[in-house]
Amino acid sequence: MSSLPSIEQLNKESPEQFIKVVNTLFETAPPLAKRLLAARPFTSYIALIDYAEKICLGDELDSNEKLEVMNAHPRIGAPRTNLSAHSLKEQGYSNNSASQTEEDERVNAELAKLNQQYEDHYGFKFVVFVNGRPRHQIIPIIKERIANNDRDKELYTGITDMMLIAKDRLKKATERGGTGKNYFRYKIYFKDNEG
Repeated sequence: MSSLPSIEQLNKESPEQFIKVVNTLFETAPPLAKRLLAARPFTSYIALIDYAEKICLGDELDSNEKLEVMNAHPRIGAPRTNLSAHSLKEQGYSNNSASQTEEDERVNAELAKLNQQYEDHYGFKFVVFVNGRPRHQIIPIIKERIANNDRDKELYTGITDMMLIAKDRLKKATERGGTGKNYFRYKIYFKDNEG
C-alpha cells in the first residue's frame, strides 16, 4: 500500500481524492462514501474507520444501502484480474506468478461455488477478514457461516470484518511510514483494543 496522506491533508482533499485514499482502506460504496465526505474533518484514520463502522451498523443506512456497501467488497477467491493489489496480497496470491497451481484452481472453484451459495442464501457477498490465512482455510468458515442461517448476524459479521480489513490495511500502511502522527494514534488504539 502506498503511503497515506496525513489525516489533516485528507480532510482538505477534493471529494474524488478523498474517496481514492479511503478506497485504499476499504472499498467504499456510494452510500458510505457520501456520508464519510459529509462527516469531515476526522481526527485520525481510526476515527474515520470507526465512523464508517458506526454508519454501517447503525440505522443511518437503509437495508439496500447496507447491501450496496457489503457488495462493494471483492469475493474471496475471485479471479486475480478482478482483485485490487491489496486483495491479491490479502488472499495469498503470489505477486510473481500470474499462473495458478492445480490446488489454487481447485480452491478457487470451491470458493466460487460457496460464494454463490452464500449470496443466494443471504443476498449479499461473503466477507471475512482473511488475516493472512491461505484461501483453503476459508472454505470451512464460509460453510459454517452458511449453515448458521442468521442473516442479521452475517450482515453484522461481514461489516465488522470489512472494518478489521481496513484497520489491518491502515496498520500495514503506517508500518511503512506515511501518516506521521496518525501512526502514533493508531498504535495507541491498536494496543488498547487488542484482545
